[in-house]
Amino acid sequence: MGVEICVEGLTKSFGHQVIWQDVSLTLPAGEVSVMLGPSGTGKSVFLKTLVGLLKPERGSITIQGRDITKLREHDLYEVRKLFGVLFQDGALFGSMNLYDNIAFPLREHTRKSESEIRRIVLEKMDMVGLIGAEGKLPGEISGGMRKRAGLARALVLDPEIILFDEPDSGLDPVRVAYLNQLIVDLNAQIDATFLIVTHDIASARQVPDNIGLLFRRELVMFGPRAELLSSDEPVVRQFLNGRMQGPIGMAEEKDAAQVEQELAQIDDSARVQQLTPRLLPGPGITRPPRWQAIARREAELHQKEVAGA
Repeated sequence: MGVEICVEGLTKSFGHQVIWQDVSLTLPAGEVSVMLGPSGTGKSVFLKTLVGLLKPERGSITIQGRDITKLREHDLYEVRKLFGVLFQDGALFGSMNLYDNIAFPLREHTRKSESEIRRIVLEKMDMVGLIGAEGKLPGEISGGMRKRAGLARALVLDPEIILFDEPDSGLDPVRVAYLNQLIVDLNAQIDATFLIVTHDIASARQVPDNIGLLFRRELVMFGPRAELLSSDEPVVRQFLNGRMQGPIGMAEEKDAAQVEQELAQIDDSARVQQLTPRLLPGPGITRPPRWQAIARREAELHQKEVAGA
């Protein structure tokens, strides 16, 4: 079962440059959350701060009753065992085959026998669809397969929190679709808490339970998927629709008058009121009970929007 992460008043700087400030949100246990934002807004920095690789200037990150920003290195090491991380490039060792790459955390951090390691590695490879590729080197496989191998390695210690740093980077749309389905299926199977940093709007519309958006050193919004997808907040609507009109500029330097003029020119009379359908777990995978409650909540919100349109 995943665990809740409670972030309060988090601020991170590098020297005099503030990356983001006063970020507060709660990542619900067992749910999938996505963090969006223009390039350079510190999304990856946020992931590294959550896992304790970077220390914030202010604020707290509470996991299982402990504020990890105040933990000593030994205690922080113990908390990190709750995490699995999928890095952008998979972070695989080029000289090791996939089996040894995925087995590496088990050999490094546990005293399990090789027979037990083999059972776990093959189980995780099966979960991500890589059975039969054990002997291949990372350089011999596609980018999509490398992502799945990195995900299998992130799973071998049975983490309760999994962080995904732009898992769709470098993949074509078809591979992104397969990866999104894999993420939804895995969450339904292992019920861990997922946080995904991505630029991919289609993924953000289909995959998560919750969405957040970082912009101009602040967390603009964080909440249930349906609320963000139907939000009237200009920066949220601009980003989710991928258009130039709005607060986000090429260098994020638009003044208020320019933004107001651009927004006035947008014709939202044909704005689609239907929520993008959520990806569901594949055949044979049981949906978690919370999905029923989320589906009801989204249906109620949709009815209110239609009634008010």
